[in-house]
Amino acid sequence: MSGSLCRSLYSFSGEHHQQGLKFEAGEVISVLQVSDGGWWEGEKDGVRGWFPASYVQILEKPGKMNPQKIEDSSQVPLPPGWQCYMSPQGRRYYVNTVTNETTWERPNSSPVSLKSPIVKKTSLPTVNGFHSSGSPLHHPDSVHISVRKPSGEPQSPGSPSPTKKQNKETIITINCVTFPHPDTMPEQQLLKPGEWSYCDYFWADKKDPQGNTTVTGFEELLQKQLKGKQMQKEMAEFIRERIKIEEEYAKNLAKLSQNSLAFQEEGTLGEAWAQLKKSLADEAEVHLKFSSKLQSEVEKPLLNFRENFKKDMKKFDHHIADLRKQLSSRYAAVEKARKALAERQKDLEVKTQQLEIKLSNKTEEDIKKARRKSTQAGDDLMRCVDLYNQAQSKWFEEMVTTTLELERLEVERVEMIRQHLCQYTQLRHETDMFNQSTVEPVDQLLQKVDPAKDREFWVKEHKTGDIRPMDMDI
Repeated sequence: MSGSLCRSLYSFSGEHHQQGLKFEAGEVISVLQVSDGGWWEGEKDGVRGWFPASYVQILEKPGKMNPQKIEDSSQVPLPPGWQCYMSPQGRRYYVNTVTNETTWERPNSSPVSLKSPIVKKTSLPTVNGFHSSGSPLHHPDSVHISVRKPSGEPQSPGSPSPTKKQNKETIITINCVTFPHPDTMPEQQLLKPGEWSYCDYFWADKKDPQGNTTVTGFEELLQKQLKGKQMQKEMAEFIRERIKIEEEYAKNLAKLSQNSLAFQEEGTLGEAWAQLKKSLADEAEVHLKFSSKLQSEVEKPLLNFRENFKKDMKKFDHHIADLRKQLSSRYAAVEKARKALAERQKDLEVKTQQLEIKLSNKTEEDIKKARRKSTQAGDDLMRCVDLYNQAQSKWFEEMVTTTLELERLEVERVEMIRQHLCQYTQLRHETDMFNQSTVEPVDQLLQKVDPAKDREFWVKEHKTGDIRPMDMDI
């Protein structure tokens, strides 16, 4: 994989990760190193850094890239300088032979498409011609309310119109997050297909077991991690109890070896008896060494890892919760602006009707004032929607990177515990006094521990939703 080229599917800031490589969606990155934890090292414009593997799509290796030029099937000709090609994955893309610009979206020869409402473009990442959420790059024909002039020309949300048309909705809003409507939802590909990754199945919220409150998908993941932290604590307590038993047993054996019973026995039998008592002292020493190694090689590492694990959980919890609160705040601002626009448009329509009944300079001035206020309200709505989409894009990016971090931590936790339990059984083997048959089944089960399989079972049972959010439209 190293030495390959990849194209970024999403923008990545890298600001919350040490040695992160910053890039925007659609940029080409050279892969330098591939790790097992879902993070790759790459280079772009002479800068090296690490980034999530799920944020990119591998291109063909240098020297093997042979784009297949095809005929564009659309009846509308491409703008001058543009050519249509087929990617190795079977998707159309377009190349400007003059500027070397590439895009998944078909270039339009006309400066403005009358089919698309004029709205501000947001910074939500794109993937294969779709937003990271799965929504098409072009704005859908149907929105909440389409306000148009009788001539059919596009106009801003604040412009007057004698009629309002209610179109089929393309998005639904759940707890201030906008998702594609099930009836019009485009196909979405998983970010990590076939891996049952945390970043794919916890976008929606769900009711708690009692059905009283709503739990976010991220909170469901956090509860999983917190439960793992508690299990680790209880395992450390178990090892501590085992150490106490070993220490107490060693103490009793040493005490018994010093007992003076039958010390007057003589001859060869007396020698055998003395050796038996000495063997108790040797056995006591073995148990003391076993308990000491348990403490330093099993219990202490478990406790240390748990403390670091706890700090990471606290950091992730607050960060995502703050982003979700900001998203809710932006959504409330959009709804407020949408309501204000409706009121301004209604006022403008009333003023227009008054002008039709009675012509006067005062009425005309009132209409101009109402039109300015309506236009301003439309601009405010567009600004609020743009800010909301930016906040949702940021939340999306951090959700992906953070859930991948939680996934990595869970794999580390399981593997670390497995290794130290193997160390526990190894120490038991080394004592040489135990029945080996009692430890062998434990060894066999420890060899079968599989974090990926455990994650698959858990995700299937607890997933909240694999439909990713999409842009809000005017």
